[in-house]
Amino acid sequence: MKYTDLKIQTQREFPNNMRSQGFGWLARAGYVTRENELTELGKIAVNHLETLSNDLSFRSVNDTLLILKSEQALFFPLSTGNVDIAHCSSCKYTELLVIAKFKKSPLPFEEERPLEKVLTPDCNTIESLANFLGLPKEKTAKALMYTRKEDGKFIFAVIRGDMQLSEAKLEDILGEIKPAEIEAITKSGAEAGYASPIGLKDALIIVDDLIPQSQNLAAGANEVGYHFINTNYGRDYQAEIVADLVLAKADDACANCGNKFSTQNAIALKINNEFHFENILLALAESYHDDKGLAFPKSFSPFDVYLMHIAGKIIDTKEKAEEIYNQLQNAGISVLFDDRDERAGVKFNDADLIGCPLRITVGEKALQNGMVELKKRNATNVELIVLEKLINSIQDIQNSD
Repeated sequence: MKYTDLKIQTQREFPNNMRSQGFGWLARAGYVTRENELTELGKIAVNHLETLSNDLSFRSVNDTLLILKSEQALFFPLSTGNVDIAHCSSCKYTELLVIAKFKKSPLPFEEERPLEKVLTPDCNTIESLANFLGLPKEKTAKALMYTRKEDGKFIFAVIRGDMQLSEAKLEDILGEIKPAEIEAITKSGAEAGYASPIGLKDALIIVDDLIPQSQNLAAGANEVGYHFINTNYGRDYQAEIVADLVLAKADDACANCGNKFSTQNAIALKINNEFHFENILLALAESYHDDKGLAFPKSFSPFDVYLMHIAGKIIDTKEKAEEIYNQLQNAGISVLFDDRDERAGVKFNDADLIGCPLRITVGEKALQNGMVELKKRNATNVELIVLEKLINSIQDIQNSD
C-alpha cells in the first residue's frame, strides 16, 4: 500500500483527549482519529489482526503483552478500560467483576429468636434502618424487586444488607429483567422501602446463598414505617432458588485458592469466542511503543516493511523505490511505501511513529553502490544491503526473529 493512497495523517503532538499512552500513539501514528475512529491505516491493521484470529497468540516471547484469562474471555488491564475485572495474582483466576465468584464468610451462628414487628419511621434504606436499630448492615436483609421480561413474572431477590446485588448473576439464572413497577410490587403484597419476602403472593423468590446461613436479620414488614427483626430463612419464608447473587469486591477471597483478589479496569480482547480487534490493536499499542512511536512485533504489524526514498540529485530514487516496492510485493512481503516527496527527517519520524518492524531507505548515495539501507525498528544501527540480496535478507530476518 502507498502512503498517499491511505491518506495517512501523523501528528507531532499527543491529542489533548489522550485517554492512555496507547491511544495517544495510535492517534499520533494515524491509526485512529482524535475521536477514536479507525482511519484507513487503522482498518488495515484491524483486518490484519482478523486474519490472525484463528491462531492468535497474544504473548510475545518476553511477555510484554500481559493478558488475563478467564474461561470465556481475555482481558488487557488498562486504567481507562471500560470493564471491571476481578483477578487473583496467586492462582490467576480472572473474571468479569459482575459474575466473579468468591468465598463468602457467614456470620457466627445464632439461635433463632422470635420474629418481632417494630416501628421504624423514615427507615426506607439499609443505612437508615441499621442506624435506627443500632445494627451492623450485615444483620439486615436487602430486598430488590424486578420483573422478568420474558413472562412478566415478579421477581423478589434477597441479599445481605452489607452486599450489592449483581444483576448479571441474577439474569444468568432468570433471564432478562427490568426494575419492577409500583403496580407489580403492590400486587405481590410488598411495600417499596419496607419490603421482605414474608407473606408475598405471586412472586418468584430468589435469595443469595448467604441468606440461609444468616440468622435473625432485620427485614421489611411490607408496611410503611415497620420492619421485622429476627427474620430467618426456612422458618419465616422459603425461596424457589438459592444461588450466588452478590457482587464481588476488592480483597474478597478467591473462590479457587482463598487468597484476596484485586479489582481493576480492563478492556476485553475476546469474550465467548468473539474477538474485539480494535481493543487488541489498543492493547498492542499500550505494550509496544517507545519514545519515538509504535514498535509492533512482526506478527502483529499490518506491514512487514516501511519503504521510503530520499530525493537525489543524480538518481531518480522514487522510481527505484517503486521498482523495489513491486519486487517486495511479488515476494509476498507486505509493504507500506512512503511515496511522498517529503524531507528525510519527516519520513524517518513517521516511520518510527507507524512502527513497522523494518525500514528500508532508498537513497542516492547507497544506490550508487547498488545498495539500500535496512534498519530494524528496535535497533540503533543501519545496515547496507546489496539490492540483489534485499529480499533474501528480509526473509532471513523474518525467519530468525
